[in-house]
Amino acid sequence: MAAPAQGEDSDDGMDEFMEKFKAQKYKNAFNESNWEEEFNKVPMFMKTAPENIDPEKNPDLACIQSIIHDDDRTPEEQARGLKDEGNDYFKEKNYKKSVVSYTEGLKKNCMDLELNAILYTNRAAAHFYLGNMRSALNDATAAKKLKPDHVKAIIRGAQCSLELRNYVGVLQWCDEGLKLFPTDKKLLELRATADKLKREADKDSRKAKVKAKKEQNEKKALLAAIKERGIKLLKTELSRHRGSDSEDDDGHGGASRALADLELDGMGSQEATGARVFMDEQGVLHWPVLFLYPEHNQTDFISAFCENSSFMDHLAVMFGEELPPWDTERKYQPQNLQLFFEDPEKGHLYQVDLETSLLNVLQHQRCFLKAGSPSFIVLVSGSLFSKQFLSGKKVKRSK
Repeated sequence: MAAPAQGEDSDDGMDEFMEKFKAQKYKNAFNESNWEEEFNKVPMFMKTAPENIDPEKNPDLACIQSIIHDDDRTPEEQARGLKDEGNDYFKEKNYKKSVVSYTEGLKKNCMDLELNAILYTNRAAAHFYLGNMRSALNDATAAKKLKPDHVKAIIRGAQCSLELRNYVGVLQWCDEGLKLFPTDKKLLELRATADKLKREADKDSRKAKVKAKKEQNEKKALLAAIKERGIKLLKTELSRHRGSDSEDDDGHGGASRALADLELDGMGSQEATGARVFMDEQGVLHWPVLFLYPEHNQTDFISAFCENSSFMDHLAVMFGEELPPWDTERKYQPQNLQLFFEDPEKGHLYQVDLETSLLNVLQHQRCFLKAGSPSFIVLVSGSLFSKQFLSGKKVKRSK
C-alpha cells in the first residue's frame, strides 16, 4: 500500500478534527445569555478597559498596553497610540483619563505638527467637558498655533471664550475662522450668539455706569448735606486705616481724631440694621435710629427717623396703646421715659429732651455717629434699675 501524500494526510486530519468537533460540544463557547459579557473580556473588543491591568490576570490586554507604550517605537507612533487611547477614554466619557493620555502623547515631542495639533485639540475638548475652560482655551490656542487652519481648534477656542463670557474673544476666533471657512455653520452660530450677548453686556454695562454715577452723586449730595448740618461721623475701620492720627481742629484726641471727613464708607448702617440715611426730594434727611433698653436687653429700630421729628413723636407710637410684651410691669409709658446718648470718647451720658428734634440732638457737639446710625438708651425715670445704671456715670443734659 502506497504512503499517502502530505496534502492528503492534512485533509484527513482536518476531517478527523471536524468529526470530533461535531460529536463533542465546545466547552468554552459563548451562549445567548452571556455572549456580550464574554465578548467584552476579549482585549481587542473591550468597550471599557479595567482600572488596573494585572499582567498575570490579563496578559493579552497587558500586551496591547505594552505595544501602545513601547519605547522602541518612534515618537510619532507612540504619540499616535496615545492619541487613540485618549480617544477611547473620551468615547467612554472618561475625560480625566483622556487628558492624561493626550498629555503623555504631547510629551513624546514628535515632529508631526498636525498630530500634535490634534492632541492639543482633543485635550481641549476633554478639558471643556471637565469644565476647565482656561485650560481648554490654552490648548485650543496651542493647536491653532501649530495648525492655523485647524477648524476644530478654532471652534473649540470660540466655545471656550463664550463660556468664559469673553465675547470679544469669541468674535476674534470666529472672524479668523470664517476667513478660512466662510460658510462654516458652527462658527457662524457662535459669532451670532457672541455678538448678541456682547450687545446685551455692553448695554448692561452702560446702565450700571449710569446707575453708579447717579448713586455717587447722590452720596456726595448727602455728605454735603450732613457736613452743612455739622453732624459728626465716626470713622469706620476702613476709613481709619486710610486716615491719619492728626488732631482735629478742636484739639481733642480720641474720638475727635477718629472723626471721618464725611467719607462715603462711613454712611452705612446696613451691616447692623439693613438701612442707611437718605435725603428725600425736599432735602430732608431720614436716619436709621436704634433704641436700647438695657433693663430688658431689648432694642427697637426705626428705619427712617425724620430729622425734623421729635423723639416724643415716635415714643408715643412705640409705647402707646400696645405696650411691648417684655414690659410686664407696664412701666414704659412715654411720660415715664428718659433718653440718653453716650459720648464715645469720654463715656459721659447726655440726657435728651423728648420734645426736641433728632436734628437738634445730632448737632450736639459731643454727639458722634457710628456707622451712620444714631443710638439712644431708654430708661424708666426714677426706677431702681435706672438709678443703678446711672450710678457712677456722669450725666449731662443736652442743650
